[in-house]
Formats: sequence, structure tokens, C-alpha cells
Amino acid sequence: MSRITIRYALPSDQAFLKEMLFASLYVPEGHEPFSKAILEHPDIAKYVTEWGKPGDIGFIATDSEFDVAVGAVWLRLLTGEHKGYVHVSDDIPEVGIALLPVYRGQGIGTLLLEHLFEAATPSYTAMSLSVSKSNPAIKLYERSGFSAVSEDPNSIIMVKRLPHS
Repeated sequence: MSRITIRYALPSDQAFLKEMLFASLYVPEGHEPFSKAILEHPDIAKYVTEWGKPGDIGFIATDSEFDVAVGAVWLRLLTGEHKGYVHVSDDIPEVGIALLPVYRGQGIGTLLLEHLFEAATPSYTAMSLSVSKSNPAIKLYERSGFSAVSEDPNSIIMVKRLPHS
């Protein structure tokens, strides 16, 4: 972990966020992976298109030994006709998070979420995400303070309440 650095996501990181958005689309073992074309679908693309709008907050994890980005966490407030899959209310942004597979399970996701919570607290009271019921990341989200607010047969919508600043 000592070689992992965390920095704010910039508008110039949109291509990497798009890559991480694709990595965040959980595919259960034994199922066919999604085609990269799914990233062009408006309901998916809106999570990173024109990254850096007011209210967008995100962080990039970099392996300084190899000078390569290895993961990201970001949130975006999606409202009205642009609301996303995880819409809970118009004042709760939706979170995306992903790591390259070789970097999972090392505490980097926790570190990214801690940065996001701290940066988002002055602006938001909560944040939401969706996770597949078979995704082991559920444990990370629960440890980080997310609680289930609704579910369907395949996924759970979770919300993390933020302290009032």
C-alpha cells in the first residue's frame, strides 16, 4: 500500500473513469462479459460523460512504482430526466468505484472511499450505490457504512449517510 497514491480526478481523467466504469459492471462468474459498446449507451455513459461538472467528486489511485492508475471512485448527482440506476433522491449522488483486478483486496477501495467521504461531506448528506448480491464488494461497502435501502432479485441499493459538516 505504501506505493499507492490517491489524487483528485480531473476532467482529463474521463477516459480512465470510463475504463473504471466498465470494470465496475459486475459480471457473475460463468456469465458472458459485457461488450465495451455498453459504455456508449446513454444510461451508462452519463456516469462519466463531461467529467468535472460542478458537484462531481472523484479520486484516482495510482501505483507509484509503475506510474499507472489502478482504480477510481467517483460520484455524480444525476437528477430529473438524467437520473441513474441508483437514484434515491435528487440530493443524493451516485457512486462508482472500481479497481484493476490485480489490485483488489488490498485496502485500496477502502482508501478511495475514505477520501470520497471526506471530500463529499461539505456538499452532500449521503451517497448511494448499487451492488450485485453476488459481488464480494458488498462487505467493503458494509464496513464503510453503507446500508441497504432496497433490493431486487439481483442487486442491492445501498446508502451511506455522511456526517453534517
